[in-house]
Amino acid sequence: MNSVDPQPQDDSLLKFIDYARSALSPEADEDPDPNGNGSETSRPSWNWIVSRILKTCSAYSSGVTAAILLSDLSQAWHEKNRDRPMKKMPECVRELRKKHKRRKLPNTVTIDSIYEKNFLSLKSVLEAVIVDVYVLPGTKIYMLSLGDFWSTNTIDLYLHQKYYDLINPTNGILNKGRQIFLTGCYLRASGGGSRCPRLLPTEYLVVLLDEDDDADAMLLAAQFCSDTFSSVSLDAFSKNVYYSLYARIEHIGPLEVLGESGTLQRKQITLVDDVGTKLQFVLWGEQVVLTNLLSFPSLGSMLALDKPYIASSADNAAGTSAEVSLEFGSATQLFLVPVVQHKEQLCIALRPNRRQGSRLLSTIDPSQSTQVSQFSLPCDSHGSIDFSSYPFQSYVSDLRDKMTGVSLYGVVTSIIKERCTTEAIFSLKIEDTSGAIWTRLHFVKYWSLGRLSLGHTVYISGLTCSMTKRKGFQLNRCHNSLEAIWSENTGGASFFNLSCLPALLNSSCLHKLTKLSDLSSQTTCTQIVHIRLEMAQFHLSTRFSHAVCGHLVTEQPMGVSECSFCNENCDEVVRTFHLKVTLADKSGKVLAWCTGHTATEILQISPDEFFKLPEEEQFMYPSSLHNERFKVAIVNCNREGSGSGDALVLETEGTSWEITRALKCD
Repeated sequence: MNSVDPQPQDDSLLKFIDYARSALSPEADEDPDPNGNGSETSRPSWNWIVSRILKTCSAYSSGVTAAILLSDLSQAWHEKNRDRPMKKMPECVRELRKKHKRRKLPNTVTIDSIYEKNFLSLKSVLEAVIVDVYVLPGTKIYMLSLGDFWSTNTIDLYLHQKYYDLINPTNGILNKGRQIFLTGCYLRASGGGSRCPRLLPTEYLVVLLDEDDDADAMLLAAQFCSDTFSSVSLDAFSKNVYYSLYARIEHIGPLEVLGESGTLQRKQITLVDDVGTKLQFVLWGEQVVLTNLLSFPSLGSMLALDKPYIASSADNAAGTSAEVSLEFGSATQLFLVPVVQHKEQLCIALRPNRRQGSRLLSTIDPSQSTQVSQFSLPCDSHGSIDFSSYPFQSYVSDLRDKMTGVSLYGVVTSIIKERCTTEAIFSLKIEDTSGAIWTRLHFVKYWSLGRLSLGHTVYISGLTCSMTKRKGFQLNRCHNSLEAIWSENTGGASFFNLSCLPALLNSSCLHKLTKLSDLSSQTTCTQIVHIRLEMAQFHLSTRFSHAVCGHLVTEQPMGVSECSFCNENCDEVVRTFHLKVTLADKSGKVLAWCTGHTATEILQISPDEFFKLPEEEQFMYPSSLHNERFKVAIVNCNREGSGSGDALVLETEGTSWEITRALKCD
């Protein structure tokens, strides 16, 4: 396939991102993998730097400097890479670390961090290695001394009594060098006569097994290969018959809140045995933290359950055709054979101008002269490649099926709220310099990203690309139904509206001033301009907007307000301005519009205060603003493909430019 290299407009933020990457690791500036063997490097990914910069900008709403951003990036990158300890760690941990291929689980904390903070959340995960097993003197209490792959410290755990049978001096499973996952731990902090912190007993422990290890393979064959899901009987279980089952983790369902008071929690895990039979493994209440040990990258891993509790599917509303389901009982023990996370080697074509980033080799014109390098990215058992650590910016033209952890930087050209669904799902068309793609945004309850409209520049991470067949209107004609899906509660998912970022106007390192005469119909990214107000065209009205999304509402019969953006009735409405005004500088003039906080900043009065003014004062008020000077962020909101009846187009009232932020100049 032939494609033209995307040539972005003069975007200062993109330039600063490249500069920051070079400043953090100048030795890696020329090639992500100088050895050409597809190995990972210590260079920060493009996604990581963008997310960190935007989070810092959100924290410093009054503005940031290049020094602040570089200092924050340097400190954060240093902390992120502290998993390369300089001090000596236990020998058994160091040996296992050489063969360690898994990525950290989402909630994993390190033992070193427990010592530093003297704190441990019940939802935190420890991916530990047993360094020693001993009995407290004068007692029958077993203790495990634990280390991990990212720490030099060790910490002791009081072992829960349900796992005592796994300890044997000669052939026990819980022995030196065994890897375990645990969560739901209470920390007995240091102090009060105790010199070191210790972990109190937890039953939420998973033992890791290795099918390539002879002893583990014999254990699995002897204990877990005789029972199948079809052999599980509720009647037999009631007569004290216990089962040892072995199955693949296919799916982990969302957290459900049940009961009249909404206090009972439940999670269901779909398991599939070797003959394809499915059963639900149901976790209740505080047991749901166990899914922290079984979530990505464990999907597709094999789970061995010894003595699971057998329940009737009808009794626990498991939502399955099977008569029984599995539960985590008082005698249940879990063993996990993690899926081996393969690496996918990608060919990366480096452009002659390093500042222009890189492209996947499959999207480069073969006739172009390019320097090719390789980079390896994690690949799961379903063939999906994780791009969260991809070293460069991803473009729309790079996207393919089965790509996860993708980030995009582009302009919103269309927004549609999906109807006929109880979920809050919005479809956004995002365009960059290489093309456009539809993204589906899934929200837990309702839109939660603040005001977003046409022409706004956004950064979105945590996207998953898939081939999708859509009914009704075709959103992806030009991309063969390739769709990018984003979920609000997915790990690594973030969304930033750069056009409305409060710190943008005060952060000179992230923007470049332009002139009004430079604006054209081809302008895509957000522009920053010094302007003065003129009253040649000035139209001001007060209206009502939806407090959740910031868009205008319309009055329906019976006094009901309907949001034009969310397409639903809304109770939370606030008074707002709708302003059209002439902006001028030495090079020219344009007519622009704004609403919400931006209009309030320009008018220097709140909508409620303005509404209370006498009619004569409201009429005279605009004259006081003549020649007032502002620094503004302005976007091109005139987008092709949006129909004349589109609610977002109607908000513009025929005006091509929207002011998204404004700052009064003294």
